Amino acid sequence: MSRAIWNGEVLAESDQGILVEGGIYFPPDSVKTKYLKRSQTEYTCPWKGQAGYYDISVGGKTLPDGAWFYYQPTDVAKVIKDYVAFDTWSGVRVEGKAASRLDRPY
Repeated sequence: MSRAIWNGEVLAESDQGILVEGGIYFPPDSVKTKYLKRSQTEYTCPWKGQAGYYDISVGGKTLPDGAWFYYQPTDVAKVIKDYVAFDTWSGVRVEGKAASRLDRPY
């Protein structure tokens, strides 16, 4: 079981998380979307594909681009389509272990 916590709230909790490059990606149905709002930020990863970002808002505080997801993943990363990862560098705490792992193909 893994969970993501920020500003005292559990943002996501699942026993089906996938570990990718040291971060846990949570299944879409395990994420409390009431804390997320799509931002304008986009990113293209050479091996994972096209990503979008969410701002996280909890208790009157906002963490810009504190979470991201791959809405158009590459074939090798299709298992994480729409899964959500959180920015642990900016204070989101992710606890626990992932159920599986996706390794970089090169």
